[in-house]
Amino acid sequence: MSQTPDEILPTLADDLALALRLADAADAVAMARFDADDLRIDTKADRTHVTEADLATERAIREILDAERPGDAVLGEEFGTSGDTARRWVIDPIDGTHNYMRGIPIWATLIALTVDGVPVVGVVSQPALGRRWWAATGHGAWTITPSGEPRGIHVSDVDDLAKASISFQSIEQWNDVDLLPTLDRLSRAVWRDRGYGDALPYMWLAEGRLELVAEFGVQEYDIAAIAPIVREAGGSFTAFDGSDRLDAASSFATNGVLHDAFLALVHEEDSA
Repeated sequence: MSQTPDEILPTLADDLALALRLADAADAVAMARFDADDLRIDTKADRTHVTEADLATERAIREILDAERPGDAVLGEEFGTSGDTARRWVIDPIDGTHNYMRGIPIWATLIALTVDGVPVVGVVSQPALGRRWWAATGHGAWTITPSGEPRGIHVSDVDDLAKASISFQSIEQWNDVDLLPTLDRLSRAVWRDRGYGDALPYMWLAEGRLELVAEFGVQEYDIAAIAPIVREAGGSFTAFDGSDRLDAASSFATNGVLHDAFLALVHEEDSA
């Protein structure tokens, strides 16, 4: 008896294994040009920068997906969308391009698989720091120890806003959405606030080192890989309005236990 298409779909474990291999390939390409004196940098139509490494890294990922998941759709920051299926790979080849082009090692390749718009696999690889994190729905969240062994990670159990440490990403983001007074109120309510930026603070949240990371102006490829890692680590990941949408141009990740308290605090004036 022949198999139906549903019976031959890869498992999440298969997809996660592929995502990790994609990250291996991406690391090799991106690191080959990191901090190069002759790195080519261009300006896109939206006035943001793109390097030759952004383009080459996404091409390397897409080549593997074309060979191993030819029926899946792909959304990448640099080359847009190809295909239209329930299964879609979402790629940010270098999240933190401006750090990359200045030789600052805080940048990452983000690889996700979404099914019907829900992120179910996520890999965040930061090769310049020698770090990687990954998760798949129902498989937990993981990182690599210094000895090279996988280690499960979990968010913190801090349950008091006054004891929380947060990352607000950048003042500019909050100013662009007219929320500087909200950021000030949030910063005064917690123990510590810092603007670490990009994917790294989300991973620190998943490891239990922070209790909130909030960001604005984000695209699906900026956050799709992050959401399953935070959620599988026991945290909550929503948009600023509390919805689960990836297209809301905002992200609001917490350790879970404080999620409602943080949302109530930042929307305090809305309910007044």
